[in-house]
Amino acid sequence: MITHPVLSRLAMSGVKLGLDRVREFLQVLGEPQRAYAVVHVAGTNGKGSVTSMVAHALREAGYRVGANFSPHTSELNERIWIDGAPVSDAFLSEVLEAVDRARQEWAATAQIEGEPLTYFELVTCAAFVAFARRQVDIAVIETGLGGRLDATNVVQPQVVAVTSVSMDHMAELGDNLVAIAGEKAGIFKKGATAVVGPMEPTVMPVFVRRAEVLGMELWKPGTELRRSLSHGRWTLTSPHGTLEDVEIGLQGEHQGANASVALGVLHQLRQQGFPIDDDAIRRGLEKAWMPGRLEEVAPGIWVDGAHNPGGAEALAKWLSRRPRPDLRILIFGMGEGRNPVDVAGPLVPYVDELVTTKCAHPKARDPYDLAVQLQDLEVVLSAGSDIETTLPEVAAEADEVIVAGSLYLAGAVRTLVAEGVLDEPFEYEEGDEDEGGDED
Repeated sequence: MITHPVLSRLAMSGVKLGLDRVREFLQVLGEPQRAYAVVHVAGTNGKGSVTSMVAHALREAGYRVGANFSPHTSELNERIWIDGAPVSDAFLSEVLEAVDRARQEWAATAQIEGEPLTYFELVTCAAFVAFARRQVDIAVIETGLGGRLDATNVVQPQVVAVTSVSMDHMAELGDNLVAIAGEKAGIFKKGATAVVGPMEPTVMPVFVRRAEVLGMELWKPGTELRRSLSHGRWTLTSPHGTLEDVEIGLQGEHQGANASVALGVLHQLRQQGFPIDDDAIRRGLEKAWMPGRLEEVAPGIWVDGAHNPGGAEALAKWLSRRPRPDLRILIFGMGEGRNPVDVAGPLVPYVDELVTTKCAHPKARDPYDLAVQLQDLEVVLSAGSDIETTLPEVAAEADEVIVAGSLYLAGAVRTLVAEGVLDEPFEYEEGDEDEGGDED
């Protein structure tokens, strides 16, 4: 399902941080988010990967598992998974329509003017209802933005995890790392335990203090959590044991840090009485995947949702360790409100050309304007057009294509590949031929 009429009306509702609306509406729905155990995951980067790893491992351990992701890349169903797969169109439509009916009745009774919920709030409530209807044992919930005031923060979790903190969404979360960390630490709750991933030295005290105030057990890298890599296999350790010779299904060395957080979450759940054996964890880490995260969607065409400096650094590190083809081209597109140099800059040393583009998202930046902002980077640079035109043009020329800058752009490429846009040979339009040169 690409979208739904209910959500199409809310598509431009924007971000409205706060929990009161969602809490009130969930009471109308009968508090579906309290019908199952919950793991809550936040972080600037890596939270989707950790959500996937934990959910897959729990399923391998025999649990019925819900997983809530944000955002989706190609299909709306990607936001709501049950038992290792996105829910069906029919079930998602049924749930959305039921939630929308309740929303309209609530708004009328409470005399609420305008739209009482945003797009994200409605989808979050729909996920909670879907999990309750399918009677999941446990749900792994990824935050949308920040944590403290994010719509998902109405849950009472068994375990919380924060994967990373870097500069992103500064208008909503703050203009420094400590402020952003404080927003993410807002998912910490009394009665839960916590796991955090690698952090800047100035940031870690935010989580330590928050855990101390709430009386929470907190596992951190370097003390409770350790990891090492040898010949492509990981050794992961927590206070609950060591897992050796681990293969991670998701691409990139940065996934080792995410796997360490996932192991910590799973071991804390085990500590709380959830039977989860090491073989299930191993299989879950191996089977976990995320659309649009270092995903090879066609031979030699990789998409990655890197859209902030932390994501760009992880992608750059992965590129630096890959064999360099003769011609590697970066297709780059971004939304408004972000600094493209901060994201494209770390990638430039590992590509030969950069071509700007845009997808159909209403906030996608014009390719020419994007190229102007990137003109000081030391790379062969050109302004492309829409991704539907740019992708086949670049794919016909390059030995390897990297698409980055936006999860929505990654999703657009996934859709184009699925629709067979690369199956037809690219045809140059009249006037595109090279003039005046002899063939060797």
